Amino acid sequence: MTHSDSFEEKVREAIANPKNLGKMEDADAVGTVGGAGCGDMLRMWLKFKDQDGKKVIDKASFQSFGCETAIAAASLATELIKGKSTSEALALSGVEMAADLGPLPPTKIHCTTMVEDALRSAIAAHEGGSPETKASEPSTEGSPLTTQGSLLDQMQNAAKGGQGLRVVMLPPEEDSS
Repeated sequence: MTHSDSFEEKVREAIANPKNLGKMEDADAVGTVGGAGCGDMLRMWLKFKDQDGKKVIDKASFQSFGCETAIAAASLATELIKGKSTSEALALSGVEMAADLGPLPPTKIHCTTMVEDALRSAIAAHEGGSPETKASEPSTEGSPLTTQGSLLDQMQNAAKGGQGLRVVMLPPEEDSS
């Protein structure tokens, strides 16, 4: 098995059983990042609890419109940040949060940046005292997006706004094994 095959297999495994996928109704904070130009978007929800006199992340969940690597990285990150304080979570880079995938191909590093930026956005919203999302932008993509409605609504609104985005829902892939 080559290095590339190992990475691809780890992504397939993470996609086959993603952890913490979906909207969290009782979240304390929400963070969204994305680029309408490329279509990749990620939203992360955080729920906090008090533990040993400090506030820590109790639960995290996510939704993603992006490649499989972004979904796998977000799944791993939402597990890794549980039990961490906001400062401990902020100290982690996206690459560190997705370390279990192994070294990432250069074309996939932006996926971990989206995860890191969504976490930072959610924590900033929480520390600002409001669970409302303040959209942030991966440094290399598109223009800022608002966070009204679902992630799909947000992407479709960007497309209607003349930003050249088209959302196409694909059927699930057939298992070829």
